[in-house]
Amino acid sequence: MADLPKEQFITTVNEDHEATCWGCGLRLLLPSHAPIFKCGWCGAITHQNMSKCESKSSWWRRLRDRCFVCVLIVFMLFVISGGVWAVYPIVFSISYFCGIFHSIIIMILSVTTLSSFSLAAFCCAGMPPSMQWGSFPAVRQGDLENYTFCHYCSKPKSPRTHHCRSCGMCILDMDHHCPFIGNCVGAANHRHFILFLISAVISTIYVTIMSIYAGLHLWPQLTYNFGRLNGFNRDMAFRVVMEIFLALLRSAVLLSTRGLVLVYLFISSVSVEIGLSVLLWQQLCYIYEGKTYLSHLSSQGNDEVGKKDCQNLFRFFGCPYSISRYLPNFWRSRKRHKR
Repeated sequence: MADLPKEQFITTVNEDHEATCWGCGLRLLLPSHAPIFKCGWCGAITHQNMSKCESKSSWWRRLRDRCFVCVLIVFMLFVISGGVWAVYPIVFSISYFCGIFHSIIIMILSVTTLSSFSLAAFCCAGMPPSMQWGSFPAVRQGDLENYTFCHYCSKPKSPRTHHCRSCGMCILDMDHHCPFIGNCVGAANHRHFILFLISAVISTIYVTIMSIYAGLHLWPQLTYNFGRLNGFNRDMAFRVVMEIFLALLRSAVLLSTRGLVLVYLFISSVSVEIGLSVLLWQQLCYIYEGKTYLSHLSSQGNDEVGKKDCQNLFRFFGCPYSISRYLPNFWRSRKRHKR
C-alpha cells in the first residue's frame, strides 16, 4: 500500500452532493442529492426544493374574515337586545325576583360570551419562539432540532408551528383558521376560543328555553277543526298533524312583533346551538388526545397514538394537577390491600 501513488487516494466531490444548512450555515456533504436533509450539528431540516408560493386570494380571505366577524358581532348583539326586549315583560310579570334573576343571568352570559369572543378574535394566536440562526458560532448543537425554514416569513419554524396564509404569519400550536373570529386558533387564544364555545352553547340553550317559555304566553289560542274522528289509522294521524300545523300557521299571522322576534330567536338559537355543540365536542376530543386539529390530520396516516388522558384537559385550562388533588382525603385515599 505504501508503494501506491498518492493520486489514487484523492477523490473529487460533486457539487450536487454539497449543501448548506440554513440553520447554522455549515456546508454538508451528502451521500446523494437529497431534496430533504437534516443537519447533524444544529438539527435543522432543510427542504431544498421548497419554493415560496404567493397566494393571490389572501386579500379575499381577509375581507371574508372581516365580514364574518362583523356579522357575528351584530348577531350576538341582536340576540342579546332582542331577547331582553321580548322576554322581560313576561318575566317581570311573574315576580320582581324572577325579573332581577333573569337580568343577572343575561348580563353574566353576555359579558362572558362577548369578552371571550373578543380575546379569541383580536388577540395574537401565538408567535413561535425566536431563535438565533444562520451562523455557526451563534447556533449551538441541537438548538434547531427538527426546525424547518418558513419561506413566507423568512425565519425558523418550530415543529409545532404552521404558517397560515390567511393571517400571513406562523402560528405556534395552530389548530385551525376560523373565519368567524377572523383569526387563527393557536397556543395564545385556544383557551379563549374554547371558553367562547362553552359560553355560546350555554347562552343559546338559555335563549331557547326562555323563548319557548315567553312564546307560550304570547302565542294566540289555536283553533282546531278536526271534525268527527272515527277510529285511528294512518290517514287520521296525518289529518290531525296537518290540522295542528295549519292552526299554528293561522295563529302565527296574529302574532305581535314581540312574538315574531321570539320565533326568530328560537329558530336561530337552536341551529347555532347544534353547530357549536358539535364543534365544542370535537375540540374537547382533540384536547383529550393531546392533539390539535392539524396534528390530528398529519397523524392519520401514522401508527402513533397520542396519550389520551383527562390530565390533558386540566393542563389545557391552566390546572397542572388532577382534580382529585383538591378533593377531601377520604375521596383520594388509596385502597388497602389485604395480606
